[in-house]
Amino acid sequence: MNNFCSFCNSPFLTGTLLSYGRIAAIISLTISTFACAAQMPAGCDRDERGPKIMENKYYDVVSLGELLIDFTPYGKSGQGHDVLEANPGGGCCNVLSMVSKLGGKTAFLGKVGDDHFGHYLEETAREQKIDTQGVVFDKRWFTTLAFVHLDETGDRSFSFARKPGADMMYEKEEVRTDILEKSFIFHYSTVAMSREPERSTVRYAVEFAKQAGCLLSFDPNIRPFLWDDMNEAVEMMKFGLSMCDILKISEEELVLATGLEDIEKAIDVLHQQYPNIRLFLATLGKKGCYYKFGDITGMQGTFTNVRTIDTTGAGDTFIGCCLYRIAKQGGLVFTEKELADMIRHANAAASLITTRRGAMGVVPSSEEIESLLQEAD
Repeated sequence: MNNFCSFCNSPFLTGTLLSYGRIAAIISLTISTFACAAQMPAGCDRDERGPKIMENKYYDVVSLGELLIDFTPYGKSGQGHDVLEANPGGGCCNVLSMVSKLGGKTAFLGKVGDDHFGHYLEETAREQKIDTQGVVFDKRWFTTLAFVHLDETGDRSFSFARKPGADMMYEKEEVRTDILEKSFIFHYSTVAMSREPERSTVRYAVEFAKQAGCLLSFDPNIRPFLWDDMNEAVEMMKFGLSMCDILKISEEELVLATGLEDIEKAIDVLHQQYPNIRLFLATLGKKGCYYKFGDITGMQGTFTNVRTIDTTGAGDTFIGCCLYRIAKQGGLVFTEKELADMIRHANAAASLITTRRGAMGVVPSSEEIESLLQEAD
């Protein structure tokens, strides 16, 4: 079965080299250059980025963004008042936690307050084996707090104590570029682009990571209540789309980006508008995931034999699983079966996280994921 060039999506044969990891993937991509050079589209950055992607990459995934407390409903007190549980969270760190749980090397870049919750979050991230050398503590601003509201199905909405939160005040001069340039994949979202100065910091980091040869992974993760003007949110989403190689996007975000409710048509429109995007992952809640990679398209359903209580972090867990697989495989090189298996594995992990409160500290293990997969077979 054909694989696809990770730079121009042209098919080529890699044989069994891929099973030996990144070194073999380097050989495979080098050989494939000659096979696909004649088909390489104008503007393809194979020569500029290809060799850099495989060299000197200590971290599998690095992410920049929010590290915060998710206050999640935990029943009622004896007096009938709501009880809230302080769960460590933040979309970007949830992603890293999943990658680390599977055995990947990760690092987080961002800012928290020099307060109780800030130090608790940094300690929790370290416990999840996330490198926190790039975390900045700031005495001037409090750590951001998110309040999670759950409906009867476990689906969530948020409100934030973030005016401003420490994460929003992260300056580009504080970014540890020495960590960023050693990452195989850099993951980012629009949450960190809702306000200055962090908006400019994200743009700086994304552009630096691209120049450093990182694969770029983008999850719009649009939260309307974080934006004074949704037109700004759309503009920042367009920036993210214009830079990324890997896109994880929700059904609602697809409509926002394209105006289309038909998933396949919306993905096709984005593919035409943003030819830089090589892997599309459209997460559709209980329906699962629609995906597109070159000429490969497919739909993988989710797992309904679990008891969902909280959907916080489901999308983060999903993309974390995918990024781990991409990093360990040496890039965007898939057979059709390998891609389907990756999506199914990620769907299983995302289904499991919905059975737990919170996200970052309770991501599922490989054994738990495999057990759910076996139950469904």
